[in-house]
Amino acid sequence: QVQLVESGGGSVQVGGSLRLSCVASKVTFSNYYMGWFRQAPGKEREGVALISTSGVVTYYADSVKGRATISRDNAKNTVYLQMNSLNTEDTAIYYCAAARNVGSGHLATILRDGTAFSIWGQGTQVTVSA
Repeated sequence: QVQLVESGGGSVQVGGSLRLSCVASKVTFSNYYMGWFRQAPGKEREGVALISTSGVVTYYADSVKGRATISRDNAKNTVYLQMNSLNTEDTAIYYCAAARNVGSGHLATILRDGTAFSIWGQGTQVTVSA
């Protein structure tokens, strides 16, 4: 069974940084678009960033643009999310997800609704405190 396992979450102070990792198993990783999503308590899930199969194309939500970098290492079946200048609004559970086919829609829409992503990890908590 395909598995995505996130790690790297934790507690950090405002202004700090974290690097999240997500390792995929039992899947041809390089065939999948990968995305990072987050959900804060009482809020809807939010798409944070996505990356194409080769890593050439990336897209970020406005809320993290300029502060986040998504990358992947297909040899290691791993996708990363580097988050800098963290603030309290970044507190959430972060999930990675995989999409075999994202279709031809705009990347903003693909990331916003997340429905193209059929495989999800269990999440990793990120807590940012003042």
